[in-house]
Amino acid sequence: MPPSTLDTSKHQSATRSSSTISLRDTLLLVIFLLVAFFPSLFHLLWTFPLSFLLPSSYLPKSPSSTSHKSGTMSWSQTTFTLPSKSRGSYLITDTIVDQVPAIKDYKVGLVNLFIQHTSCALSLNENWDEDVRADMSDALDRIAPEDRKGRGGNGLYRHDAEGPDDMPAHIKSALIGASVTIPISNGRLATGTWQGIWYLEFRATKHSRKVVATIQGEKA
Repeated sequence: MPPSTLDTSKHQSATRSSSTISLRDTLLLVIFLLVAFFPSLFHLLWTFPLSFLLPSSYLPKSPSSTSHKSGTMSWSQTTFTLPSKSRGSYLITDTIVDQVPAIKDYKVGLVNLFIQHTSCALSLNENWDEDVRADMSDALDRIAPEDRKGRGGNGLYRHDAEGPDDMPAHIKSALIGASVTIPISNGRLATGTWQGIWYLEFRATKHSRKVVATIQGEKA
């Protein structure tokens, strides 16, 4: 066979092989995308022929075909004011239960407590030894201390519009957080044995603080 004919034959063979590989890769990619994005459709396509040959009890079930039947989900929301307190950490679990009586109506759910202020916080922590709350307040004071010598922009903080405890209160609030979410089980807060809901006040003088309580769950 002349060299030119041989080269042409090799080129055509390589082209056909490349086309075959390209087509195969394309088909594999399409199948992969279908399985990834439409698993139910893929399940239907490969079980459809079997439906004519086997009883339905022998066919594999689609993951989406199983469901848990539950009661109607319900929402509840209320806003209340905490007792005014000066700087410190306070256990308010009983206050929450008293102010949010709807908790008792839920078999299972979640209650979110959100404090609408920027110089205080809510947390979950030790509910027995009050020394823990005192130590927590002291520790936060060390992390974000007041700067009584820096009024006028020359100290630790620029923001001191409401006094030396102003900016430290904002820092502590950001560190601890403005909300907590607690599970509800059979009409009760499902907290641990030693867990309690804390209200942490970071301003030196007493302030009035509002809390929004939002419940989502299944009623009893």
